[in-house]
Order: sequence, then C-alpha cells, then structure tokens
Amino acid sequence: MSSIAPPGQDAKTPAHRGAILTVILCVQLLSAIDITVMNMALPKIQHALDVSPTGLSWVLNAYTLVYGGFLLLGGRMGDILGNRRALMTGVAIFTLASFAGGCAQETWWLLTARALQGLGAALALPSTLALIVRTFTGQEERTKALGISVMASGIGSTGGLLLGGVLTDVASWRWVLFINVPIGIAVLILTPRLIPAAEPQGGRFDGAGALLGTAGMSALVYGFVHAADKGWSNALTVGSFVAGLVLLGLLVLVESRHPQPVLNLGLFTHRNRAGGFLVFVCSGGAMFGMFFFLTQFVQNVLDMNPIEAGFAFLPMSLGMVVVPRTLTPKIVKRYSPKTSMTTGLLMVAAAMVWLTQISASTGYFSGIMLPMLLAGAGVGLLNAPLAATILADVPPKEAGGASGALQTVGMIGGSIGTAVLVTIFGNALRGHGGGTTKAALADSIATTCVGGLAFAVVGLFLVLAVIRTPKPKPANQRQAVGAA
Repeated sequence: MSSIAPPGQDAKTPAHRGAILTVILCVQLLSAIDITVMNMALPKIQHALDVSPTGLSWVLNAYTLVYGGFLLLGGRMGDILGNRRALMTGVAIFTLASFAGGCAQETWWLLTARALQGLGAALALPSTLALIVRTFTGQEERTKALGISVMASGIGSTGGLLLGGVLTDVASWRWVLFINVPIGIAVLILTPRLIPAAEPQGGRFDGAGALLGTAGMSALVYGFVHAADKGWSNALTVGSFVAGLVLLGLLVLVESRHPQPVLNLGLFTHRNRAGGFLVFVCSGGAMFGMFFFLTQFVQNVLDMNPIEAGFAFLPMSLGMVVVPRTLTPKIVKRYSPKTSMTTGLLMVAAAMVWLTQISASTGYFSGIMLPMLLAGAGVGLLNAPLAATILADVPPKEAGGASGALQTVGMIGGSIGTAVLVTIFGNALRGHGGGTTKAALADSIATTCVGGLAFAVVGLFLVLAVIRTPKPKPANQRQAVGAA
C-alpha cells in the first residue's frame, strides 16, 4: 500500500511531518556538507592526482560556482515541474556525480564530477524550503521547522570538515564522495513514499539567465586563479576578466527583459537587501578562504593527520552552531540586528588580524584554535540577523526567489573569496622562491589572511554605512503595548 499522502492532506500527523522533515534535512545536509567536506581531502587529492597547489581551489570552486549559478533556476524548476520532482532530479544527479567523482583517475574527471554535484544540489535545495512551507502550515511549527533547517545547513557546512577528516584518514579521500551514494539512494527511495506530489504551476525556464550567470562568474574566478600562476598581465588572465564582465552584462540585459527571470533584478533595488547581499559576499569570501588555507596549515605545517585536522575545526563549528541559539537572539532583542551584525564582523576581523601573525612555530591552541573560535562566534552573530534583514520586506510571492538569491550570493562570494586569496597566496609563495617549506607555507598563509581581513572590513563598512534596522522598543513601551 502506498504511503503517499493525497493532495491537500499533506502531513496530517506529527509523525508524518517529522518523516518529511527528515528527508528534507538529509538533502540539505548533503548539499551543505559537500561545500566543505573536500577541504580535508585536498592534500591527499593533490598527491593522488598531481594537482597544482593553486589548482586545488577548483576542487572547491567547481562545486560552489555551479551550485551558486543554478540555485535560482532550481527554484524556478520546482515551481514549474513540482517540488518533489525537482528534488528527486537533483538528488539523482548529485548521487551519480558523487559516485563518478569517487572513481576519478584524472583531475578533469574529478572537477567535472564536482560541477555535476553542484548542479544536482542546486536543483534539489530550493525545493526543500518550498516543501517545508507547504508541509508546516501553522506559523509556529513552520518557524520551528525553518529554524531546524537553517541549523542543519550550518551543521552540514562545519561538520563537513570533521567528516572529511575522518573518512580521509580511516578510508580514503574517495570516500568523501562515495559516502553520498547510499544516502542519496535512501532519499530517492523515501521521497515518493513520504512526500506527496504537488500540482506544477507551469511557466517558462530561464535557462539563458542561469547559464550566463554561471559562465560569467566562472570566467571571473578563473581569471583570479590563473593570475596566481601566470600573473595579472597574462593574456588569458585579462581575457577571462573581460569575458566575465561581458557575460554578466548580458545577464543583466536578459533578466531585465525576461517575463519570468531566474534572477529578479528588483531584489537588488532595496537598500537593506542590496547591502546585505554584498555583506554576504564579503563574509563568504573571508570564511571560505579561512577554511581553505587553515586546513592546509594544520596538515602541512602542524603535521596533523586528516582526522586530527577535522577535530581541530570543532571550535569554529561550535561557535557557528551555539552562538545563534544562545547569544544572538538576546543581542538582537535588547539592542538591534545591526548591533549583532557589527559585533560579529568585528570578531571575524579580529580573528583575521590574529591569524596574520602565524608562523612555522605557531602552536595550535594559542595561534589557531582561539582565532577560529572567535571567527565562528562572529559568524554566528552575523548570519541570522543578516538573513532576516534581507528577507524582512520581501513579498510572500517573492520569498523563494529572494532566498535563492541569498544562497547564490553566499556561494559566489565564497568562490570569489577563495580565488582572490589563492591569488594572494600564490604571489606570496613566489616571494619565497616558490618553496614549499613549512616556513614559506606559514608566512604565505599569514599574508593571505590580510586579504581575509580586507573582506571582513569591507563587510563591516557596508553594515555601518548601508544597512538600517530599527532599534527595539524599551521594555516599558513593550509592556504598555501588551496591556493595551
């Protein structure tokens, strides 16, 4: 007997709603984990496939660029074809790509698989939010489900570092990809049994917009990565930047004329929203760069094995998970969302300043653990009120598009940030004669953290100068309103 709930009777029991939420969270964890899980496997991949040091960033960027570029199209696909079908299509692509990536024998093979993983995640993830809204109809239960969803994404991103370390150390770097296969198969089996189908709304795909956005950002990031190897005046470097700017210009032109654009340009006309998107780009650039280089520092300079390196990132993970549940709501309620965001970015900037002082003799506890804890707590203070500020005045019919845009700029910011910091790292390493000694690596990573500091400072400036949030009413006024 089929256990599919009939249309209009979605999730009538708490048990059924819980089962649906579990499937949704599995999809969100898969997509979030794969943003960071590869970090711990990078040194092993470099040796196994003979990848250049700067080329390693493409193991991450191949996923995040396609993921970020196609998130908006994934949301539109869910509206047109139905959320359940879009989710299953994305998970199927993601699962097959994970298996192919685990079998990779050449660099191009792995990068292609990572790009297809990003495509699968982008098609599946937007439908998870729509399914939560559809399943949890009460305001209180919907808010709770969305809160669990946000935390799952955060745990997935930070937990990916630990999972990557354990799998790489105990088994092989290939298992950071193979582990997705049984989970993906389970989701594909359970989804049609637990999640009821919905009537598709129909409409037109904006494939041109998604392709132009992805191609444009890919060209820009390739320009940054190529500059690290060949310099800024190299013809291919300059050509990549020019191509990227032209493609993004065409994206704006196409989206301004498309009746159902994959990217609603009107989202960027609101002061808080436009400023918030830029802040997310800056914070993503700083934090993704920190992940990328500190994983190499703890393994190549501190000589940690992958599992030790995974545990080394737990302080940052704890800050990113615990602070939003405990400290952030109190600061927002007593002061303002802007105060929480400002404090968070100040903490991230302070962590970057701390990390600019590392050297080959730096110990983990004094030189790495404390700034990671500081940065994680700072992100915990920043992200939740920033996301709430961006989505505050969005009409309900545009909430999905705004959420997709929010996820997109975060992923693109991370890719750009990693590429920029790789460029700084490559130039700094050449200043040490291109050597790979511990001293050369440590000094180059310290120099790279100056770039991370710049991202944090620009984000802080944007919060202070652009974003405006109302201050909470004094306690006596709140009580008077309640009495009235």
